[in-house]
Amino acid sequence: MLSTWVVVPTCLPLIVRRCHACSSERFRASGRFRVNASHKVLDAWLLALCTACGETTKLTVLERVHVRSLRPELLDRLHDNDPGLTAELLQDPGVRRRNRIALDWADAWRLDTGGPEPVDGEVLDVSVRFAARIPVRPVRLIATGLGLSRAEVGRLITEGRLVSADRLNGKTSAGFTFMLKL
Repeated sequence: MLSTWVVVPTCLPLIVRRCHACSSERFRASGRFRVNASHKVLDAWLLALCTACGETTKLTVLERVHVRSLRPELLDRLHDNDPGLTAELLQDPGVRRRNRIALDWADAWRLDTGGPEPVDGEVLDVSVRFAARIPVRPVRLIATGLGLSRAEVGRLITEGRLVSADRLNGKTSAGFTFMLKL
């Protein structure tokens, strides 16, 4: 039986960065942008709020960019506080590196298995794909999708009943496949 599972984000992830006011390490994106123009040069920031004290921090999106080099659609999205743009920018490795932040995806995704439970004696061939770059351990995804514990999934791997051409230990945000012999 061939099946496709999809890892889908349910909300924006938390931003891991130390708060200068309360020493908390989690911020949530407010979905608002601040755009500042100085003559023909623009700066833009994504605003984030500390989950503990509510202090605002700015994540640099654009820095000293000439107005004519900026696409008008992007500028409109910044002015309109587009929530889709917030999600895109948090996924951008350049923005994360520039601001020295990481993302905490805990409780911000779900697994859509989209099919009936497997029947004993059946071979289950599963392709897992990601709707966004969400780093998750494949063993955790398999355990969630099959309704098993991670220890049971580990036991299936060592017995050779769960096989994959892809690495199942560590975290991944790339699609992978596996086959389970029930």
